[in-house]
Amino acid sequence: MDSRLDVVGLGLAIVDVVLRVERMPLWDDPRGLLDFTLADGGPAGTACYVASTFGLRTGFVDTVGEDDLGEHRRRSLERAGVDTSRLVPREGPEDHVVVVYVDAATGERVFSFRRGFLSRPVDVAELDREYIESARILHLDGSHGAAALAAARWMKESGGTVVLDAAATSHEVLEPARTLVAETDVLICGSGFAPNLTGEDDVWRAGRAALDLGPRVVVQTEGRRGSYTVARPSDGRDAEFHTPAFDVEVVDTTGAGDTFHGAYLVGLARGWDLERCASFSSAVAALHCTVLGNRRGIPSMDEAEALMAAQPAGKL
Repeated sequence: MDSRLDVVGLGLAIVDVVLRVERMPLWDDPRGLLDFTLADGGPAGTACYVASTFGLRTGFVDTVGEDDLGEHRRRSLERAGVDTSRLVPREGPEDHVVVVYVDAATGERVFSFRRGFLSRPVDVAELDREYIESARILHLDGSHGAAALAAARWMKESGGTVVLDAAATSHEVLEPARTLVAETDVLICGSGFAPNLTGEDDVWRAGRAALDLGPRVVVQTEGRRGSYTVARPSDGRDAEFHTPAFDVEVVDTTGAGDTFHGAYLVGLARGWDLERCASFSSAVAALHCTVLGNRRGIPSMDEAEALMAAQPAGKL
């Protein structure tokens, strides 16, 4: 039996305090809170949680505080089967805490970060290289910059696959991120990242230009407009396609992209073609948006496949 991990994630796991509101509170009018939940999020942490939920063998690397919130973060990952043995302890309270305000009408959200957030990143010397190379896939979210770059290079040297979650942005992509992209095999990026990385406004041209920087697959997620995949041609197959979003009743979009990434890891680990990877990821992310709170509402395989069968081409 193969004892290797399927995925090791290096990035953020976060405690989310999720508030569903009719409107943002004001000092003289704080009303409008409809619902709340204490949830768990973070890009790479949620992706590993989702991948583990669907049966992959996953491990996760991040820092962790020594208080109850730090222990809560650890237990949350472990409940899904994620190995947390390589979490790096930090003295003092947990700083990976975010308040999420969710617009009840649209499901869109605003984030408020605790002071000191990610001020004590994982250092390269704190990584276990053998542990990272024990996985077939390394999943990064761009945090812990120096450690992420070192881990990506180790994984490439060992013949594994590097997947990068590049967050949506409206700003120029700076050199540290560009260097990490060059070490990436599968780049899954939010709205605006590829255009700001490449200088190309068109979604297809931006994807093609991003391939020239190192990745072999670029997936651009655009929310309600679905995702756009560009890949290096293989065996003469079509290497460019659009995957429409699925039509569901949206309650909360928090963590939708992270959930998409986790589902995509499942497809990669199981050797699915890129079309199925994108469709499955879109379905899992869509169903996740029907429930309040990140990591809540992760569907079963049967539920995801039922949605894919009901809307075979998706709906904008």
